[in-house]
Amino acid sequence: MSDSTPESLIPYDEIVQEALRDVVGRVLSEVESSGGQLPGGHHFYITFETRAAGVSIPKHLSERFPDEMTIVIQHRFWDLKVGDDQFSVGLSFGGVPSTLVVPFGAVTEFVDPAVDFSLKFQANAPEPPEDHDEPDNDSPEVAVDDGSNVVSVDFTKKK
Repeated sequence: MSDSTPESLIPYDEIVQEALRDVVGRVLSEVESSGGQLPGGHHFYITFETRAAGVSIPKHLSERFPDEMTIVIQHRFWDLKVGDDQFSVGLSFGGVPSTLVVPFGAVTEFVDPAVDFSLKFQANAPEPPEDHDEPDNDSPEVAVDDGSNVVSVDFTKKK
């Protein structure tokens, strides 16, 4: 008998990570449905990757936190909205009100210190597409009148 474990064809790690992220979404949804009121002494520290696809934060914050950022949901937050794949919340940074949009896939940690509860994740939000040069080999098609109902437009300059 072999001591090595066979490679799984079922992505258990991904399934578990997704299920645990659902915990974060459900908790935030309950706060949203209560009108933004946190029960008892509950409050949350949410850490996320600032460069993950779908994250939307003000430029001054992305410059200050180029890789990762932790926000606190406690006393001063507003407009908490929770969707299937992301949440948005209003927070103030240095007296400047800001709205943040964070996909659950970008979250790397969720902590509720009031009850000593924490979850850590591997960020799995898709990477934003890399910047690249526009292709220079594409040129517009030449218009051809073939009697059909399709209209072609020729964008080439006439000399």
